[in-house]
Amino acid sequence: MRAARPKGTRLLAAALVALTLVASVSSCRQSTTVERIRQQGVLKVVTRNAPTTYYQDRNGPTGFEYTLSKLFAEELGVDLEIFTLANPGEILDSLSRRRANLAAAGLIVTVAHTSQVTFGPPYMEITQQLVYRTGNFRPQTLDDLAGRSLLVRERSSHAERLRDLQRQMPDLAWKETADLEVVDLLRMVENGELDFTVVNSNEWAVNQAFFPRVRVAFNMAPAEQLAWALRKERDDSLLEAVRGFFARLAESGRLAQLRDQFYGHVDQLNYVGARTFIFHMKKRLPRYEPWIRAAAERYDIDWRLLAAIGYQESHWDPDAVSPTGVRGFMMLTQATARELGVKNRLDPRESIFGGADYLQRIRTRLPDAIREPDRTWFALAAYNVGLGHLQDAQDITRRQGGNPYSWSDVAQRLPLLQQEKWYRQTRYGYARGWEPVHYVANIRRYYDVLVWNTRQRDESLPVIPPQDEPGDDIYDSVPSVL
Repeated sequence: MRAARPKGTRLLAAALVALTLVASVSSCRQSTTVERIRQQGVLKVVTRNAPTTYYQDRNGPTGFEYTLSKLFAEELGVDLEIFTLANPGEILDSLSRRRANLAAAGLIVTVAHTSQVTFGPPYMEITQQLVYRTGNFRPQTLDDLAGRSLLVRERSSHAERLRDLQRQMPDLAWKETADLEVVDLLRMVENGELDFTVVNSNEWAVNQAFFPRVRVAFNMAPAEQLAWALRKERDDSLLEAVRGFFARLAESGRLAQLRDQFYGHVDQLNYVGARTFIFHMKKRLPRYEPWIRAAAERYDIDWRLLAAIGYQESHWDPDAVSPTGVRGFMMLTQATARELGVKNRLDPRESIFGGADYLQRIRTRLPDAIREPDRTWFALAAYNVGLGHLQDAQDITRRQGGNPYSWSDVAQRLPLLQQEKWYRQTRYGYARGWEPVHYVANIRRYYDVLVWNTRQRDESLPVIPPQDEPGDDIYDSVPSVL
């Protein structure tokens, strides 16, 4: 007969068996999508190469969708891997083929798309708009499109909308392309090669200054929402992570700040303004560009930003005089000119160097908590309205629970300085608070166009000589992309 084992031995053996079973069960559990992303150390995102999504500028990759994706990857603690595809159909297909973890490409949430992918929380509202070339026939309704050329991107929300409308209007006709981007279609309308195309309102806002011949005819649909797309699967860990990310981004005010950074200034340059600016950019700017560059280098400022300020102040006219007595290229007051050592405000060189000096002094006086690019927008606002009024707006922002170091938050409160209820509570009193908001937005837009124009010029592309009088050919230098 076999001897009985001691009780302690039996308990130890049972514990080992239990641990083995637990380990076996654990090894069978599938890791979640988020866990796999963290194990691999990389978030793979598909997007489009476009001004509203992802592109390269002089500082490297940028764009609204790229910046959001970068922040999300940082929150997950992984690197970001970006690749681009041309049209929405290819982008959605790449998810089903598991080439990407998510699509951050300015996708509209549509019925057709939701059958193929899962959308995260919406982060922006847009409208589909039909555009035409000014001076040509302007359609009022869809019936007016008959017999004219309409081209949209293949498998896009625009094509989907047109198919929906075709059910009620069987004669509605259009063509689709898989090879052209939004800017290509806008260029075709601009050049008269195409009667109409359809663009999202955010895409139009970014590009309108570069296509002054193109105008919006009417909206093609009610407001729609943009969201990230993820492939359909049982594991919703990535979807929940995306939802939490956008919730925290919105609650902190960072989402509003990013929207302002990429879209807060883009609608400030209208048809007439774009026409005039491009004309002056060719005729007036070359006379003063050497001094602008020299002053910018001395005071560590992007020369195109300094040029944009000069245009906003005087339209690059050294003899300009405002109704309040501010004078010259950079519109310096007498007191400011005296402080800066500017002896003759109507001397363009003195005015440009004085303006650059003044902007840099303002920038250094701002709190360290204000980071770029907001630091530049704050400095521009103070250049216009004064540092004291700007500090008053920051105080109001703080009292209302906003972020006094965020330009988007403070820009919302600056107009309150015109209301007695608010300016009576401030140190410096009444100010025309809307002015610095528009002032900053205009300069940012002029800067965008200058960056594009000078980049093309530096790459030795043809530059059209200045005209004595503005004519239709001034549009030939209008950029087609950011």
